[in-house]
Amino acid sequence: MKHVAKKRFGQNFLTDQSIITSLVDAISPQPDDLMVEIGPGLGALTKPLLQKLKLLHVVEVDRDIITWMQQAYAKHNISIHQSDALKFDFRALGTHLRVVGNLPYNISTPILFHLLDNVAAITDMHFMLQKEVVERMVASPSTPAYGRLSVMLQYHLHMEYLFTVPPEAFDPAPKVESAFVRCVPHASLPHLAHDTALFAKVVLAAFGQRRKTLRNTLKDWLNDEDFSKLNIDSQLRAENLNVADFVNIANFIS
Repeated sequence: MKHVAKKRFGQNFLTDQSIITSLVDAISPQPDDLMVEIGPGLGALTKPLLQKLKLLHVVEVDRDIITWMQQAYAKHNISIHQSDALKFDFRALGTHLRVVGNLPYNISTPILFHLLDNVAAITDMHFMLQKEVVERMVASPSTPAYGRLSVMLQYHLHMEYLFTVPPEAFDPAPKVESAFVRCVPHASLPHLAHDTALFAKVVLAAFGQRRKTLRNTLKDWLNDEDFSKLNIDSQLRAENLNVADFVNIANFIS
């Protein structure tokens, strides 16, 4: 199929066969896996996955690609869902879901947060993302890449940076390097927030003005005495706290 990538959908199609093989090996699909691919595009991952699986679900928003898929995969066990991934109810597919995809870089972070809403139904996730985003996902406290995304994802997931993918592996080539990441929901949360909505608000406020100290960013909730009880230095910045610290703050407030 000759398909012109659509900028509004953030389309960059993976074409490097050696990279594709590495991705499939990392995913390690098993015949009976309940797997869904986000943004299958022209089938770089779809085709090798179909060779391994009894059934593959795909979520695609581009009607032109869907029309092509309906013809190209007519004889395959594929279930095509025409939907924006940000609105798709992944839980409707069942439990123990494995999610894969070369995510559109322009909406990758919103997709990740949407998947957190479905995390109870997910076994693991493997994604191609902008390298900078993956570095933020797996970042440690007190490093430049560490931020709200790091904390919110690490609360729910164990993540592993697998490998870097150069721009020339895609058509059209993006202007940035990419990376492949594995995300596995914690079997049980290492640090349990009593009120997850409050936890999210605290993290958002703390990183909202990341150059300011916690004393300033969290002043609506905590005073100096509270910080002393928490054994947290109010002169630190959000980037200096780990996930457990944020959970402790949220639980203290609640």
